[in-house]
Amino acid sequence: MPEAQPSSYHVPVLLHEAVDALDIRPDGIYVDCTFGGGGHAREIMSRLNENGRLFAFDQDPDAQANLTADTRLTFIPHNFRHLSRFMRLEGVAQVDGILADLGVSSHQFDEPTRGFSIRFDAPLDMRMDTTSGQTAAAWMAEASAESLQWIFQEYGEVTNARTLATRIHEHARLQPIRTITELKAAIEPVVKGNPHKYLAQVFQALRMVVNDEVGALKELLDQSVPLLRTGGRLAIITFHSIEDRMVKQFLKQGGVHEQSTDPLFGTRVAASMQPVNKKPIEPSVQEVKSNPRSRSARLRVGIRI
Repeated sequence: MPEAQPSSYHVPVLLHEAVDALDIRPDGIYVDCTFGGGGHAREIMSRLNENGRLFAFDQDPDAQANLTADTRLTFIPHNFRHLSRFMRLEGVAQVDGILADLGVSSHQFDEPTRGFSIRFDAPLDMRMDTTSGQTAAAWMAEASAESLQWIFQEYGEVTNARTLATRIHEHARLQPIRTITELKAAIEPVVKGNPHKYLAQVFQALRMVVNDEVGALKELLDQSVPLLRTGGRLAIITFHSIEDRMVKQFLKQGGVHEQSTDPLFGTRVAASMQPVNKKPIEPSVQEVKSNPRSRSARLRVGIRI
């Protein structure tokens, strides 16, 4: 199978920092939860010997064009929220490291028909997996004003989320919003501040809810603990404050939910994960300059104890 050119699909963020953080064992077993353009996967495999294994997940059918012919690589065309299930099917009980880059690939942003970018006119799709699930247009058509407000407030951090939600809800009752151009026209009267930034926040919120990105991350984190061997490493690159807080809490407590204190003894269950760094690793000035989309990336690393 011919090797795709990664630069034409996606520039991997924090490439060496993320793979270095996995502390690769040449004969180890690793999981790349977000194959995308294959940049992180290629770097991991460059550090494996003939006995090493890499399992790569990606629900986007377009990512399969970036696969290379390598017997050490097993590609799984599904969402990483099904990590445990497919590792069982592959006969893998534990792995040495898990990597996930939660960003949207450059290919997805730059492909007009996917509906991820405000730069083009296209159907409001925004699904990572184009073969299943609701499109953004379908979700908005059914959402209540309260649901719209919540996602714009929590996922998009939109300052006038209530006004925006009311505007979309009332407009959708009179005329369906099916395309990017129709959405931009519908909300134009309520856009605040920098229009480009505002629209990016709106699109981010819709993308996150359509793909249940927060739910998928929770499932990945919960499944990672039993799958990682003692001393195994988990490296997660986030691009949103909600995701970063979830990963931070998980690495401190070994769970995505706040742990309750034993009412009798006042103790907590021992954490199963330990953060490697107190603060997240951020892209260098040089990386941000060469790849502006990396500017909000945050890498957190934990070790299974």
